[in-house]
Amino acid sequence: MTGENKFFKYLKIGIGFFVALLFLMPIFILVMDSFKNQKGILTDVLGWPNPFIFDNYPKAIEKMNFFNSLWNSVWITVVSTGLIVLFASMAAWVLVRYKTKMSKFMFILFSVALLIPFQCVMLPLMSVMGSREVMSFTLGEYTISLNGLNILNPGGLVFAYIGFGSSMAIMLYHGFIKSVPEELEEAAMIDGCSMFKTFWKIVFPLLSPITTTVAILQIMWIWNDYLLPSLVLKNQSWYTLPLQTSKFFSTFTSSWDVATAALILTMLPVIIFYIVAQKKIIKGVVDGAIK
Repeated sequence: MTGENKFFKYLKIGIGFFVALLFLMPIFILVMDSFKNQKGILTDVLGWPNPFIFDNYPKAIEKMNFFNSLWNSVWITVVSTGLIVLFASMAAWVLVRYKTKMSKFMFILFSVALLIPFQCVMLPLMSVMGSREVMSFTLGEYTISLNGLNILNPGGLVFAYIGFGSSMAIMLYHGFIKSVPEELEEAAMIDGCSMFKTFWKIVFPLLSPITTTVAILQIMWIWNDYLLPSLVLKNQSWYTLPLQTSKFFSTFTSSWDVATAALILTMLPVIIFYIVAQKKIIKGVVDGAIK
């Protein structure tokens, strides 16, 4: 290896180390602050805890009803991600394999949906989801009536996540399915497989790399989401972990000592999940990117 190659090698390592340090520094500061009292954080936010305060974590667990909120976050994330993967993979397969004017129109519709910010549909969505009454509006000569869904609950939140998360998932699946040979499906159908069986026995197992990528993106989004649960979940017993952290902040005062511990507890399950499934996550992301 020449001297120039060694220089660029060490330069890349140095840049990578510096970027990693930038990403990890806020988390390190958060961990340090979680072992300080309120005065210690306000006087020296970057300093080492002196003394170490271990009471913040038990207080945070009690105040945020941690285990109930953890269960809410886990089941909402798992169910939402599972249904998005299920519906998006099937929808993308149909859009790729059955090429009609309607399928092209539907694909364009899903593509355009990615460009619409959530804030644009937030108020009308909440009006429909939270109302029991019949809503009527006039469109030219016609009067259209809608029944309110009244689904301001965890089930309604899962329903909303499916709607908002499916567009991107379908786009990712759509591009990947184009690389799957149609001959495999034709051979399965000749052997007597139904359309449903062909998808689940032949196509879906081949989608495992992009399924991993889609699942990771959805899990990270749903687990960390605050805005949509804050609008949909009205009962505190339904609150997710990100939503429970708002208990430590008010208009005039903020309990930063306990709040930092609560934020660490909120991040911990995702970190553990990544450590346990690290090899599969990296393999899925790389394979999906190559395809």
